[in-house]
Amino acid sequence: MAETLARIGDKWTVLVVSALQDGSLRYNELHRRIGGISQRMLTLTLKSLEQDGIVERTVYPTIPPRVDYTLTDLGRSLLTPLQALFQWAIENRPLMLQAREKFQQSDRQGAAQLKSFTVAPE
Repeated sequence: MAETLARIGDKWTVLVVSALQDGSLRYNELHRRIGGISQRMLTLTLKSLEQDGIVERTVYPTIPPRVDYTLTDLGRSLLTPLQALFQWAIENRPLMLQAREKFQQSDRQGAAQLKSFTVAPE
């Protein structure tokens, strides 16, 4: 169970599956669409997703070789839960940012109080 959640909860997995939701893409198209992912990380993520049956890799015998990546039925079944997760993130991001700011303010106040605290010599 933990291994499955680690795979589908990985940030790059989520972005690759999301990028492939409208159909097949070539490697460079995927790389451009996702942005911020290194070529090595994209390659590793695609291999893992292919190994887990979420993505299918199709190689065409052309020069230069053409490789397309497509979601399998299993991969497409992941879209609905991911869309719910995206919606939750959109709706709750402001609340999370407020909580983060509140935490940072209280953390700064605690640090300031600690600085003003002095220990009496024995």
